[in-house]
Amino acid sequence: MATMPMAEPTDEQLLLNLLNTTPVVDGQERDELGDFASARGWLAANGQKATKQEWQGLLEVRPVLQAIVRGERSPTALAAFLDGVGYRPRATVDGLDWDLHAPEGRVAAAKAVIAWDALRVSSPGRLRACANAECQLFLIDRSKPNSAKWCSMAVCGNRMKARRHYHRAGETA
Repeated sequence: MATMPMAEPTDEQLLLNLLNTTPVVDGQERDELGDFASARGWLAANGQKATKQEWQGLLEVRPVLQAIVRGERSPTALAAFLDGVGYRPRATVDGLDWDLHAPEGRVAAAKAVIAWDALRVSSPGRLRACANAECQLFLIDRSKPNSAKWCSMAVCGNRMKARRHYHRAGETA
């Protein structure tokens, strides 16, 4: 049985960064890819071609990936993003390298989808939404016991623990 090339660690970061482009700031959702000027900088910072087609591809795949990670949609929803995507081998002095090929404007989206699947296989359940219902961020739990709940212990974790404390203190008063 042939083994497919695994996603690069940078692709995992691309996936997480993409999932986290719709944070809630001061109670309002912000879209870091909302306009092409912002998206161009985001794409470049994430090592992707800063074209309008790549931006559009990410805008289309982002809500699908977010819903899949939250358990709201089936992975079959990703089928449209895989049309024309494949790997081609290239011989090198050390062996084979695998090059990703995708339709114009779909390379970054394909990398994010492939990274999602690689995490699903290699680290089941470790990519998840933050446990704070008011937060829209995601995390990859790299802790040994796989027990991380929040995107940030300093922000969401502290906030949630403080709420539970005040709620319990109010019940005993």
